[in-house]
Amino acid sequence: MALEAQTAVLAAISNAMVRLHKEQFGRGPTRARSEWAGPDQLVVTLEDTLTPAERRLAAMEEHQRLRDTRMLFQYAAQREFTDVVEHLTGRTVRAFVCGLDTRTDVACEVFVFAPNDGG
Repeated sequence: MALEAQTAVLAAISNAMVRLHKEQFGRGPTRARSEWAGPDQLVVTLEDTLTPAERRLAAMEEHQRLRDTRMLFQYAAQREFTDVVEHLTGRTVRAFVCGLDTRTDVACEVFVFAPNDGG
């Protein structure tokens, strides 16, 4: 895939993740960036994702409870996240891993793809 086409796909994935977060959590992140991390892995970094209620939990130092709750919702919506990435990349997602730093409000979603037919 040409560099320009890859850049367009990554931008489309970032935009889709913002939209999905808004649908799932009531607000989307203010910054999103998608990058390839090798031939079979994609990392989406999202910033400023916490809802007002989640920010209050963080202020109360309830970081583990906040992570647990957010991860529950993330994995409940796993199919929506992987479907859009599969559609935009034309690749099959083999694994979906997400994480959240509640102190800095930075989240990452990692998509691991099945290897391409070529290896």
